[in-house]
Amino acid sequence: MATAFNRLAFATLTHPPDREEESPSSRTSSQPYKFNYDQLGPEERHHYDLLSPEEKTQFQDEEKAFYEHMTSPDVESKLQGMVSQAVYDITRETPRERHVPPRIVPGLMAMGEVDEQDSGEDEDFEGDDITSIAHAELEQHREIREYARIAAWEMPMLSKLAKPFVLPSQDKPLRFRYTTYMGETHPAANKIVLEFCTRDLPGLSEPQRIKLVKLVGVRYNPETDLVKMSCEMFETQAQNKRYLGDLVDTLMAEAKDGTDMFEDVPLDFRHHERRVKPKLEFPEKWKMTEARKAQLEANWRQRALEDQQREEAGRLVDGSKIIEKMLEAVTAKARPPAAVRAPAGKGRLKRLAR
Repeated sequence: MATAFNRLAFATLTHPPDREEESPSSRTSSQPYKFNYDQLGPEERHHYDLLSPEEKTQFQDEEKAFYEHMTSPDVESKLQGMVSQAVYDITRETPRERHVPPRIVPGLMAMGEVDEQDSGEDEDFEGDDITSIAHAELEQHREIREYARIAAWEMPMLSKLAKPFVLPSQDKPLRFRYTTYMGETHPAANKIVLEFCTRDLPGLSEPQRIKLVKLVGVRYNPETDLVKMSCEMFETQAQNKRYLGDLVDTLMAEAKDGTDMFEDVPLDFRHHERRVKPKLEFPEKWKMTEARKAQLEANWRQRALEDQQREEAGRLVDGSKIIEKMLEAVTAKARPPAAVRAPAGKGRLKRLAR
Protein backbone atom coordinates (compact mmCIF):
# COMPACT_ATOMS: atom_id res chain seq x y z
CA MET A 1 0.00 0.00 0.00
CA ALA A 2 2.92 2.33 0.70
CA THR A 3 4.05 1.90 -2.90
CA ALA A 4 0.67 3.06 -4.14
CA PHE A 5 0.88 6.05 -1.77
CA ASN A 6 4.28 7.11 -3.13
CA ARG A 7 3.19 6.67 -6.78
CA LEU A 8 0.06 8.71 -6.19
CA ALA A 9 2.01 11.40 -4.36
CA PHE A 10 4.49 11.67 -7.25
CA ALA A 11 1.66 11.82 -9.79
CA THR A 12 -0.01 14.56 -7.79
CA LEU A 13 3.16 16.65 -7.64
CA THR A 14 3.87 16.19 -11.37
CA HIS A 15 0.42 17.66 -12.20
CA PRO A 16 0.46 21.05 -10.51
CA PRO A 17 -2.71 23.16 -10.44
CA ASP A 18 -3.41 25.62 -13.27
CA ARG A 19 -1.95 28.82 -11.92
CA GLU A 20 0.79 31.21 -12.86
CA GLU A 21 4.33 30.04 -12.11
CA GLU A 22 5.84 31.50 -8.99
CA SER A 23 9.49 31.94 -8.22
CA PRO A 24 10.95 30.02 -5.28
CA SER A 25 11.44 33.26 -3.39
CA SER A 26 7.73 34.11 -3.66
CA ARG A 27 6.64 30.82 -2.07
CA THR A 28 6.54 31.16 1.69
CA SER A 29 5.17 29.16 4.53
CA SER A 30 2.11 31.45 4.53
CA GLN A 31 0.66 29.35 1.69
CA PRO A 32 -0.60 26.18 3.35
CA TYR A 33 -0.92 22.94 1.48
CA LYS A 34 -4.39 22.04 0.23
CA PHE A 35 -5.18 18.72 -1.39
CA ASN A 36 -7.00 19.06 -4.71
CA TYR A 37 -8.76 16.02 -6.09
CA ASP A 38 -9.03 17.65 -9.53
CA GLN A 39 -5.23 17.55 -9.93
CA LEU A 40 -5.29 13.76 -10.22
CA GLY A 41 -5.51 12.11 -13.61
CA PRO A 42 -8.07 9.45 -14.54
CA GLU A 43 -5.81 6.55 -13.49
CA GLU A 44 -4.74 8.25 -10.25
CA ARG A 45 -8.37 9.02 -9.36
CA HIS A 46 -9.28 5.37 -9.91
CA HIS A 47 -6.54 4.21 -7.50
CA TYR A 48 -7.43 6.94 -5.01
CA ASP A 49 -11.08 5.93 -4.99
CA LEU A 50 -10.11 2.34 -4.12
CA LEU A 51 -8.43 3.48 -0.88
CA SER A 52 -10.17 3.33 2.49
CA PRO A 53 -10.85 6.58 4.43
CA GLU A 54 -7.88 5.87 6.75
CA GLU A 55 -5.59 5.24 3.75
CA LYS A 56 -6.84 8.43 2.06
CA THR A 57 -6.02 10.42 5.21
CA GLN A 58 -2.55 8.79 5.39
CA PHE A 59 -2.00 9.53 1.68
CA GLN A 60 -2.90 13.22 2.14
CA ASP A 61 -0.63 13.50 5.22
CA GLU A 62 2.35 12.00 3.33
CA GLU A 63 1.71 14.24 0.36
CA LYS A 64 1.55 17.31 2.64
CA ALA A 65 4.85 16.37 4.33
CA PHE A 66 6.51 15.84 0.96
CA TYR A 67 5.19 19.19 -0.34
CA GLU A 68 6.44 21.06 2.75
CA HIS A 69 9.85 19.42 2.38
CA MET A 70 10.19 20.30 -1.31
CA THR A 71 9.03 23.90 -0.76
CA SER A 72 11.32 24.54 2.21
CA PRO A 73 13.92 27.36 1.69
CA ASP A 74 16.91 25.00 2.14
CA VAL A 75 15.76 22.56 -0.53
CA GLU A 76 14.79 25.33 -2.92
CA SER A 77 18.17 27.06 -2.50
CA LYS A 78 19.99 23.78 -3.20
CA LEU A 79 17.88 23.14 -6.31
CA GLN A 80 18.50 26.68 -7.51
CA GLY A 81 22.25 26.22 -6.99
CA MET A 82 22.21 22.94 -8.94
CA VAL A 83 20.34 24.59 -11.80
CA SER A 84 22.80 27.52 -11.86
CA GLN A 85 25.77 25.12 -11.88
CA ALA A 86 24.24 23.13 -14.75
CA VAL A 87 23.67 26.32 -16.76
CA TYR A 88 27.29 27.39 -16.10
CA ASP A 89 28.66 24.00 -17.21
CA ILE A 90 26.60 24.07 -20.39
CA THR A 91 27.84 27.60 -21.12
CA ARG A 92 31.46 26.50 -20.75
CA GLU A 93 30.98 23.46 -22.98
CA THR A 94 29.39 25.52 -25.75
CA PRO A 95 32.08 26.08 -28.44
CA ARG A 96 32.94 29.68 -29.15
CA GLU A 97 32.84 31.05 -32.62
CA ARG A 98 36.30 31.21 -34.17
CA HIS A 99 37.29 34.48 -35.71
CA VAL A 100 37.62 34.03 -39.45
CA PRO A 101 40.01 36.51 -41.11
CA PRO A 102 38.74 38.43 -44.11
CA ARG A 103 39.06 36.70 -47.43
CA ILE A 104 42.17 37.57 -49.42
CA VAL A 105 41.91 37.90 -53.16
CA PRO A 106 43.95 35.12 -54.86
CA GLY A 107 47.19 36.32 -56.38
CA LEU A 108 49.45 35.11 -59.16
CA MET A 109 50.02 31.67 -57.63
CA ALA A 110 46.26 30.94 -57.63
CA MET A 111 45.67 32.02 -61.22
CA GLY A 112 43.50 29.60 -63.16
CA GLU A 113 41.85 28.02 -60.12
CA VAL A 114 38.06 28.12 -59.91
CA ASP A 115 36.72 30.20 -57.03
CA GLU A 116 33.30 28.98 -55.94
CA GLN A 117 32.39 32.33 -54.37
CA ASP A 118 32.95 34.26 -57.58
CA SER A 119 31.63 31.66 -60.01
CA GLY A 120 28.08 31.80 -61.32
CA GLU A 121 25.95 31.14 -64.33
CA ASP A 122 27.32 32.30 -67.66
CA GLU A 123 25.39 34.82 -69.70
CA ASP A 124 23.95 33.89 -73.06
CA PHE A 125 26.54 34.30 -75.78
CA GLU A 126 25.23 36.48 -78.61
CA GLY A 127 28.37 36.64 -80.74
CA ASP A 128 29.35 40.12 -79.46
CA ASP A 129 32.28 39.07 -77.24
CA ILE A 130 35.42 36.99 -77.28
CA THR A 131 35.68 33.59 -75.62
CA SER A 132 36.59 32.93 -71.99
CA ILE A 133 40.03 31.63 -72.99
CA ALA A 134 40.71 34.88 -74.84
CA HIS A 135 39.65 36.89 -71.78
CA ALA A 136 42.06 34.83 -69.64
CA GLU A 137 44.89 35.54 -72.10
CA LEU A 138 44.14 39.28 -71.95
CA GLU A 139 44.07 39.20 -68.14
CA GLN A 140 47.42 37.43 -68.05
CA HIS A 141 48.85 39.98 -70.50
CA ARG A 142 47.62 42.86 -68.32
CA GLU A 143 49.19 41.31 -65.22
CA ILE A 144 52.52 40.78 -67.00
CA ARG A 145 52.54 44.40 -68.13
CA GLU A 146 51.74 45.54 -64.59
CA TYR A 147 54.71 43.64 -63.16
CA ALA A 148 56.89 44.92 -66.00
CA ARG A 149 56.01 48.51 -65.06
CA ILE A 150 56.81 47.76 -61.42
CA ALA A 151 60.18 46.26 -62.37
CA ALA A 152 61.01 49.23 -64.59
CA TRP A 153 59.88 52.15 -62.42
CA GLU A 154 59.44 51.11 -58.79
CA MET A 155 62.00 48.40 -58.07
CA PRO A 156 65.04 50.60 -58.88
CA MET A 157 63.95 52.98 -56.11
CA LEU A 158 64.11 50.14 -53.58
CA SER A 159 67.92 50.32 -53.69
CA LYS A 160 67.70 53.54 -51.66
CA LEU A 161 66.13 51.58 -48.79
CA ALA A 162 68.75 48.80 -48.79
CA LYS A 163 70.62 48.35 -45.51
CA PRO A 164 73.85 46.44 -44.97
CA PHE A 165 73.63 43.20 -43.05
CA VAL A 166 74.78 43.50 -39.46
CA LEU A 167 75.28 40.52 -37.19
CA PRO A 168 72.98 40.53 -34.14
CA SER A 169 74.61 41.75 -30.97
CA GLN A 170 75.09 39.76 -27.78
CA ASP A 171 72.04 41.36 -26.16
CA LYS A 172 69.76 39.78 -28.83
CA PRO A 173 70.16 36.00 -28.39
CA LEU A 174 66.65 35.07 -29.59
CA ARG A 175 66.12 34.11 -33.24
CA PHE A 176 62.58 34.02 -34.62
CA ARG A 177 61.65 32.32 -37.87
CA TYR A 178 58.56 33.28 -39.85
CA THR A 179 56.77 31.50 -42.71
CA THR A 180 55.07 33.35 -45.55
CA TYR A 181 53.16 32.09 -48.57
CA MET A 182 53.38 35.25 -50.72
CA GLY A 183 50.01 36.70 -49.74
CA GLU A 184 48.13 33.39 -49.88
CA THR A 185 46.13 32.12 -46.91
CA HIS A 186 47.59 29.00 -45.28
CA PRO A 187 47.06 27.34 -41.87
CA ALA A 188 50.82 27.31 -41.17
CA ALA A 189 51.32 31.02 -41.95
CA ASN A 190 50.85 31.95 -38.25
CA LYS A 191 53.53 29.58 -36.96
CA ILE A 192 56.58 31.12 -35.24
CA VAL A 193 59.73 29.12 -34.43
CA LEU A 194 62.13 30.34 -31.72
CA GLU A 195 65.74 29.24 -31.32
CA PHE A 196 68.34 30.39 -28.81
CA CYS A 197 71.61 29.20 -27.35
CA THR A 198 71.63 28.70 -23.60
CA ARG A 199 75.19 30.05 -23.25
CA ASP A 200 74.19 33.31 -24.98
CA LEU A 201 71.49 34.18 -22.45
CA PRO A 202 72.75 37.03 -20.28
CA GLY A 203 72.83 36.85 -16.49
CA LEU A 204 72.83 33.05 -16.12
CA SER A 205 75.44 31.20 -14.11
CA GLU A 206 76.41 27.63 -14.94
CA PRO A 207 74.07 26.02 -12.33
CA GLN A 208 71.23 28.25 -13.54
CA ARG A 209 71.93 27.30 -17.15
CA ILE A 210 71.84 23.59 -16.27
CA LYS A 211 68.51 24.13 -14.49
CA LEU A 212 67.17 25.85 -17.62
CA VAL A 213 68.26 22.85 -19.71
CA LYS A 214 66.36 20.55 -17.34
CA LEU A 215 63.26 22.74 -17.59
CA VAL A 216 63.10 22.81 -21.40
CA GLY A 217 63.43 19.01 -21.58
CA VAL A 218 63.28 17.46 -25.06
CA ARG A 219 63.49 20.85 -26.79
CA TYR A 220 67.23 21.03 -26.01
CA ASN A 221 69.88 19.79 -28.44
CA PRO A 222 73.05 18.84 -26.50
CA GLU A 223 75.26 18.80 -29.61
CA THR A 224 74.51 22.37 -30.73
CA ASP A 225 73.41 23.79 -27.33
CA LEU A 226 70.24 25.13 -28.98
CA VAL A 227 66.71 25.27 -27.60
CA LYS A 228 63.97 25.14 -30.25
CA MET A 229 60.32 26.01 -29.54
CA SER A 230 57.36 26.88 -31.74
CA CYS A 231 53.84 28.26 -31.34
CA GLU A 232 50.85 28.34 -33.70
CA MET A 233 47.85 28.32 -31.34
CA PHE A 234 47.01 32.00 -31.89
CA GLU A 235 45.57 33.62 -34.98
CA THR A 236 48.35 36.12 -35.72
CA GLN A 237 52.13 35.94 -35.84
CA ALA A 238 52.48 38.79 -33.36
CA GLN A 239 50.50 36.89 -30.72
CA ASN A 240 52.54 33.71 -31.20
CA LYS A 241 55.79 35.67 -31.00
CA ARG A 242 54.66 37.46 -27.84
CA TYR A 243 53.73 34.14 -26.25
CA LEU A 244 57.18 32.67 -26.98
CA GLY A 245 58.88 35.78 -25.59
CA ASP A 246 56.84 35.58 -22.37
CA LEU A 247 57.65 31.88 -22.14
CA VAL A 248 61.39 32.59 -22.31
CA ASP A 249 61.02 35.24 -19.59
CA THR A 250 59.23 32.71 -17.39
CA LEU A 251 61.96 30.11 -17.96
CA MET A 252 64.64 32.67 -17.09
CA ALA A 253 62.84 33.62 -13.86
CA GLU A 254 62.46 29.96 -12.85
CA ALA A 255 66.12 29.24 -13.65
CA LYS A 256 67.27 32.14 -11.45
CA ASP A 257 65.05 31.04 -8.57
CA GLY A 258 67.39 29.48 -6.02
CA THR A 259 64.67 27.77 -3.97
CA ASP A 260 65.11 24.49 -5.81
CA MET A 261 67.95 24.06 -8.31
CA PHE A 262 66.99 20.48 -9.26
CA GLU A 263 70.41 19.22 -8.26
CA ASP A 264 68.99 15.77 -7.54
CA VAL A 265 67.55 15.52 -11.09
CA PRO A 266 70.11 14.26 -13.62
CA LEU A 267 70.37 15.52 -17.18
CA ASP A 268 68.46 13.28 -19.58
CA PHE A 269 69.39 13.44 -23.25
CA ARG A 270 67.75 10.20 -24.35
CA HIS A 271 65.47 12.13 -26.69
CA HIS A 272 68.45 13.16 -28.82
CA GLU A 273 69.83 10.62 -31.25
CA ARG A 274 73.50 11.12 -32.01
CA ARG A 275 73.80 10.63 -35.72
CA VAL A 276 77.33 9.46 -36.43
CA LYS A 277 78.16 9.32 -40.11
CA PRO A 278 79.68 5.97 -41.06
CA LYS A 279 83.36 6.20 -41.94
CA LEU A 280 84.03 4.29 -45.12
CA GLU A 281 87.51 2.79 -45.51
CA PHE A 282 88.92 1.53 -48.77
CA PRO A 283 89.78 -2.20 -48.52
CA GLU A 284 93.46 -2.95 -48.23
CA LYS A 285 93.24 -5.66 -50.88
CA TRP A 286 91.92 -3.18 -53.43
CA LYS A 287 94.72 -0.69 -53.01
CA MET A 288 97.17 -0.50 -55.92
CA THR A 289 100.68 -1.37 -54.79
CA GLU A 290 103.88 -1.86 -56.75
CA ALA A 291 103.66 -5.64 -56.43
CA ARG A 292 100.06 -5.56 -57.64
CA LYS A 293 101.03 -3.46 -60.66
CA ALA A 294 103.83 -5.88 -61.57
CA GLN A 295 101.44 -8.83 -61.27
CA LEU A 296 98.82 -7.20 -63.54
CA GLU A 297 101.41 -6.32 -66.18
CA ALA A 298 102.71 -9.92 -66.18
CA ASN A 299 99.15 -11.22 -66.63
CA TRP A 300 98.57 -8.81 -69.54
CA ARG A 301 101.77 -9.90 -71.28
CA GLN A 302 100.89 -13.57 -70.84
CA ARG A 303 97.41 -13.05 -72.36
CA ALA A 304 98.84 -11.11 -75.31
CA LEU A 305 101.32 -13.92 -75.99
CA GLU A 306 98.57 -16.55 -75.91
CA ASP A 307 96.43 -14.53 -78.33
CA GLN A 308 99.35 -14.22 -80.72
CA GLN A 309 99.92 -17.99 -80.67
CA ARG A 310 96.20 -18.66 -81.37
CA GLU A 311 96.25 -16.22 -84.26
CA GLU A 312 99.28 -17.90 -85.83
CA ALA A 313 97.60 -21.31 -85.45
CA GLY A 314 94.30 -20.00 -86.87
CA ARG A 315 92.41 -20.69 -83.66
CA LEU A 316 91.79 -17.05 -82.71
CA VAL A 317 88.16 -16.01 -83.13
CA ASP A 318 87.69 -12.61 -84.79
CA GLY A 319 84.29 -11.20 -83.79
CA SER A 320 84.19 -8.51 -86.47
CA LYS A 321 84.63 -11.09 -89.28
CA ILE A 322 81.85 -13.30 -87.89
CA ILE A 323 79.46 -10.32 -87.76
CA GLU A 324 80.29 -9.40 -91.38
CA LYS A 325 79.54 -12.95 -92.56
CA MET A 326 76.21 -12.98 -90.75
CA LEU A 327 75.23 -9.63 -92.30
CA GLU A 328 76.06 -10.86 -95.80
CA ALA A 329 73.90 -13.97 -95.30
CA VAL A 330 70.93 -11.94 -94.06
CA THR A 331 71.25 -9.49 -96.96
CA ALA A 332 71.27 -12.30 -99.49
CA LYS A 333 68.10 -13.84 -98.06
CA ALA A 334 66.28 -10.52 -98.02
CA ARG A 335 67.14 -9.62 -101.66
CA PRO A 336 63.90 -9.67 -103.84
CA PRO A 337 63.73 -12.03 -106.93
CA ALA A 338 64.24 -10.51 -110.39
CA ALA A 339 61.39 -10.38 -112.96
CA VAL A 340 62.08 -11.59 -116.58
CA ARG A 341 59.89 -11.51 -119.67
CA ALA A 342 58.40 -14.86 -120.76
CA PRO A 343 58.85 -16.28 -124.27
CA ALA A 344 56.75 -14.75 -127.07
CA GLY A 345 53.22 -16.03 -127.45
CA LYS A 346 52.48 -16.64 -123.73
CA GLY A 347 51.78 -12.98 -122.92
CA ARG A 348 52.79 -13.10 -119.23
CA LEU A 349 55.78 -12.56 -117.01
CA LYS A 350 57.48 -15.22 -115.10
CA ARG A 351 59.20 -14.67 -111.81
CA LEU A 352 62.32 -16.70 -111.57
CA ALA A 353 64.16 -17.04 -108.41
CA ARG A 354 67.85 -16.97 -108.59
